[in-house]
Amino acid sequence: MARIKIIVLFAVFMPWCYATASGIAAADTVSPEYYAGEIDDSGWWKRFGDPMLDSLVSLVQERNYDLAIAAKRVAIARESVRSAMSGYYPQLGISAGWTRSRSSGAARGQDVPASVASYWNTGATMQWEVDVFGKITASVRQSKSQLRVSRAEYASVMVSLQAQTAMAYVNLRAYQAEMEVAKRHAESQLKVVHIAEARHKAGLASMLDVAQAKTVYYSTVASISQLEISIRSTINTIAVLLGEQPADLYAVLGRPGTMPDHVQLVTKNVPLDLINRRPDIVAARLNVASAADALGIARKDYLPTLSLTGSIGTSAHAASDLFADNSFTYMIAPVLSWTLFDGFARRSATAEARQRLESEIDNYNQTVISAVGEADNAVYAYGKDLEYMEIIEEVVTQSNEALKLSLDLYKRGLSAFSNVVDAQLNLLEYQNSLIVAKGDALVSLINLYKAVGGGWINDIE
Repeated sequence: MARIKIIVLFAVFMPWCYATASGIAAADTVSPEYYAGEIDDSGWWKRFGDPMLDSLVSLVQERNYDLAIAAKRVAIARESVRSAMSGYYPQLGISAGWTRSRSSGAARGQDVPASVASYWNTGATMQWEVDVFGKITASVRQSKSQLRVSRAEYASVMVSLQAQTAMAYVNLRAYQAEMEVAKRHAESQLKVVHIAEARHKAGLASMLDVAQAKTVYYSTVASISQLEISIRSTINTIAVLLGEQPADLYAVLGRPGTMPDHVQLVTKNVPLDLINRRPDIVAARLNVASAADALGIARKDYLPTLSLTGSIGTSAHAASDLFADNSFTYMIAPVLSWTLFDGFARRSATAEARQRLESEIDNYNQTVISAVGEADNAVYAYGKDLEYMEIIEEVVTQSNEALKLSLDLYKRGLSAFSNVVDAQLNLLEYQNSLIVAKGDALVSLINLYKAVGGGWINDIE
């Protein structure tokens, strides 16, 4: 048992000491103006400044079925605690009845007549296991641990749903932004088609120029249909999270909107007290405590059991005599029972509980390590996403300038139309890349908030 206690203490405090001393460092190459001392993540999704996102997260917290299922599990665990606590109290019962019996006379002798008897009876019974050796207390303690685990799992579902909703919303706005870019490009590309056709009619360009211009135009128009599919699919995903019919959301979310603000101050070093409050880590820690309680229960099965049984009542041949002085009956029987041999069942149960405890300790350590990695990945990815965006914005500016110059040179007959085609395709690609980069930065932010437990407050333990 001493070895188990040492393992538990090591598992609980080793990650704390390690991460508190080192923290989770982001890349030093990222611009320092994006970093704050700590993450203030109370209602973290509100920091994106998007009322629509705020409404969606609020609705998910109210209507999502997975969250409702998790809440039911909490309620079930709460009733299990009450069931375990009922062991502190005696079991009481009452009874009343009439009995008529006939006894064989021949069983006592050849000429003995049969006898018939009838009587009325009422009474109350009581059974009570006295918790002298703490078995019931240990069972209640384990039930309470399981209740806290259920609450942590509920919080974990909540954080996950908040993140899923935010990510789906970001994807939706990114697809809509790409569609708006495609529509603008289609309009400008159609103008280029008209220019190529006019030059062809004037004998200044070949039909190849017209065909190339139309190829670029129709490929852009075709991409709009694919984006519309992605938009509808993403709205359906949000509808599932909200527990709503998709048709109810098309009118609201189908209209294009701006992407949430992707530039926020984040922490450069994620302290363990943020990671340590994650619901999955709390659940893993509580599972260790529950497994330790289960081991205690298994060990207490080696101890004797003290129970008290009693009854009080009346019994009489006639109902009118039930409450006469000589009709009352009572019985009281304290019993101390102790199982001496059970085929090594208790030893096996204890060994099983010990293995489960060690398994939960390993799971806790693995959960902490995974959480540290997720937080580090999110911080690092966000910084690199911002760096990439700064570069790609300059690429978009230069691509736009290249399109203007190539089109001007083509109009004056000083450049081949293939240069215009390349410039059109490059600009569309880089503008889409910029939108994707903004979406990636938002996703990295969401992952960071999720990695540190979101806006969840540790009131479980």
